[in-house]
Amino acid sequence: MKLFKKYGGMVLALTCAMLQAKAQVNPKEKLWQTLKAIQGNYVDSLSDETLVNAAIAGMMSKLDPHSRYFSGDESAQMREAMQGKFAGIGIEFMVENDTVLVTQLVTGGPAEKAGLRAGDRILAIDKIPVAGATNFEVMKKIRGPQGKPVTLLIHRNNEAADVTKEIVRDFVVDRSVRAAYMVNDSIGYISLRIFSETTRSEVDKAITDLKAKGMKSLILDLQGNGGGYVEAAIGLADEFLPKDKLVFYSVGRDKGKDYYYTGGFGNFYEGNLVVLIDQYTASASEILTGSLQDWDRAVIVGRRSFGKGLMQKPVPVFDGSVLELTGARYYTPSGRSIQKPYHGSVYEDNVYTRLASGELTNASVIHFPDSLKYTTLKDKRIVYGGGGIMPDLFIPLDTVEYNGWLQNVAEHQLSGKITFDYLDSNRTALLAAYTDFNAFNKSYKVPGYLVQDVVGAADKAGFPLKENNRERMLGLLSLGIKGQLANQLYTGSDYYLQVLNTDNASFQAALQLLERPGGVAAVLKSPVAAPVKTKSKKK
Repeated sequence: MKLFKKYGGMVLALTCAMLQAKAQVNPKEKLWQTLKAIQGNYVDSLSDETLVNAAIAGMMSKLDPHSRYFSGDESAQMREAMQGKFAGIGIEFMVENDTVLVTQLVTGGPAEKAGLRAGDRILAIDKIPVAGATNFEVMKKIRGPQGKPVTLLIHRNNEAADVTKEIVRDFVVDRSVRAAYMVNDSIGYISLRIFSETTRSEVDKAITDLKAKGMKSLILDLQGNGGGYVEAAIGLADEFLPKDKLVFYSVGRDKGKDYYYTGGFGNFYEGNLVVLIDQYTASASEILTGSLQDWDRAVIVGRRSFGKGLMQKPVPVFDGSVLELTGARYYTPSGRSIQKPYHGSVYEDNVYTRLASGELTNASVIHFPDSLKYTTLKDKRIVYGGGGIMPDLFIPLDTVEYNGWLQNVAEHQLSGKITFDYLDSNRTALLAAYTDFNAFNKSYKVPGYLVQDVVGAADKAGFPLKENNRERMLGLLSLGIKGQLANQLYTGSDYYLQVLNTDNASFQAALQLLERPGGVAAVLKSPVAAPVKTKSKKK
């Protein structure tokens, strides 16, 4: 009771003040007053920047899943990633037991020119030991201004003394094309990991090179491609669609429409085209896929894509940070919205819900209402909007491939050091036995003991391999090890992906389709593009 007497008047006065403030204070003043109230009364000291960033994060959470706030450092890193190049020395590495292990060199990069080799160990960077450094810290030390040298202390197996190498940093292309190669005498393959400023020129060169080797048909792999620059998607559509074909249109806040067309400068208008997609294919990848499907230019193979049909506009803030705000929705040439439903910043439709519903293993569980039915522009096939691109040919997910044990092995890099040490001891013998990648890919078998060493490492790390699907998981592990070895033995391409494609169901289905006479044409003449049962919307 005494406590109430002591504070009762204060509570009443505060309540009256709050009621009065509610009538007088506008929302901007309310935000400012809240900031000052926390600064003046909260038990711990918090900076203005911390509180403002928290307020921004709260506001962004009320918008959509793709409107985001980037700090100055984050926005700079994002710009560098999308520009497709950075100043560095051109190596891939891994940090293991306080040692930086060089796993691969960029062909023609500064490190290769300076005589660095795959298998070298970096002990110090600019005379500072790397012991205890993280991957990110090593990357920051290696990258820097173009033309500025970096000094590395290198230990090389079978050499008595460590060597010092000064390497002058230069621009290194961070390629959006992961791999480009001839599958056989007439079928080419290109894998894209991102849509960046250099994507169009990279793909154009890859197509030119593959055509020179005899390519008549192409597999374009967009599996796992989360998108990037919309301009790059338009440029890529231009490679496959003739002049003045609509790629997509956008609808902004004012409900006005902007239309985007091809320019007629493509390099592959005639040959058969198959596009691989999966549940992680998103954004710019979906723009490209949707346009190719709507114009009946390509057969789409795989699983329903992610479903991102929102376009972000970067809005700079004076301190160097950036607000990426959704400024428009985009639609495929047939009028389809690819965007899946969301509530605030949360998607109810994700990989886990799709797996639980059975969609990733059985396309027949997917139902689109008739209101989402559209037709393609050339062959008048039925396609559907409302949440991603449905493939023409559905390929179920290999659930063993996404097994938790294999994911733990990859996430904790349990095979990396074991594979590196094996290669370190056998590099000369392997290169003598398999002089190029094709010979290696055709004939090399991963030793059983190497696979078991990884299984043992996983067991020690707390991830024992269960008996269920054991042989299949060991086979996939062996394939992954072979891919890692190939990437570290040979330069010039992403050989890891090329090895894994020998067991990728979507890739193999695309290959069979292209090898079958009239296979692509038959699919494109099918009346329904999306292999699903429809269900009329109840009224």
